[in-house]
Amino acid sequence: MNIDSFDLNLLVCFDALMRERNVSRAAEQLNISQPAMSNSLKRLRSLLDDPLLVRTTRGMEPTERALELEPLIRQSLSFAEAALSPTDQFVASSSQRVFRIMVSDYVEGALISSLVKYLQEHAPNITLDVLTLSDASFQDLEKGKVDLAINRFDDIPQSFHQRLVWEDSFSCLVNAKHPLVEENSLEQYLASGHIWVSKTGIGVATGMTQDNSHKRGWVDDALATMNVERKIRVFTRHYQIVPLLVDRTDLIATLPTRAARSYSSYNDLVVVEPPFPIKSIDVKMVWSPLLHHNSAHQWIRRTLMDLVKADVS
Repeated sequence: MNIDSFDLNLLVCFDALMRERNVSRAAEQLNISQPAMSNSLKRLRSLLDDPLLVRTTRGMEPTERALELEPLIRQSLSFAEAALSPTDQFVASSSQRVFRIMVSDYVEGALISSLVKYLQEHAPNITLDVLTLSDASFQDLEKGKVDLAINRFDDIPQSFHQRLVWEDSFSCLVNAKHPLVEENSLEQYLASGHIWVSKTGIGVATGMTQDNSHKRGWVDDALATMNVERKIRVFTRHYQIVPLLVDRTDLIATLPTRAARSYSSYNDLVVVEPPFPIKSIDVKMVWSPLLHHNSAHQWIRRTLMDLVKADVS
């Protein structure tokens, strides 16, 4: 195939089709007619000698060839966008931009309050729209409808940019009268009741029971290596309720350390090191390649990382 004779607009159509997995929605995204998008798909199939998208019971699914091409074409379009973008630099102090950031309430409590304080001092006209992890999808993030997602992720689409925000250990949060404060032992830990708290990934979380321990995460995985289990009395997806529960009960909450320390000033709560080793977690920032070269987006990413570094120091 000769690149001189290839219609480069077809790459934009290919990218939209791969994002949407639907001809009509891809046409709507590019503001063209459905027949025009169908014709573009037909031309792409002919030029690349591959069906690219195949209709299945789950809708349109990409072929292996399409999946190979997707990150390459998306990166090429990202470079082209960067080359053609205005060179004006983002001025935070006068900007009225809205940043949409999707976070768990663990990250929200540990980072977003610092960001809001910084914005009030240095960029007072910027607005934050803070979303939970079930408010949007990876597709919304990929299309640039959401600026950033910050969380612990099991899987991140290959096309996304990502950066490690912090690595966190685990700590136990208990009330000051809890026996674990005086006797920090595995026996005392297992004799107590526990609060399980997590908000994993993007999308609706799976309901928890006492039987599906394989879905509980790092703390219970660590206990499983010792062939023991803790007695979970509360399953919750909301970190903000944890200090109230711990304050009013004799339950233990084993949390990421940043979250536990942020709650330790609540009444008489105490942070205790777990009496067994637990694998640390990586919290990452991910964003769409469509926004990678945007000067405003670069500013908010840099600002967030500066705030994290300042907190560590």
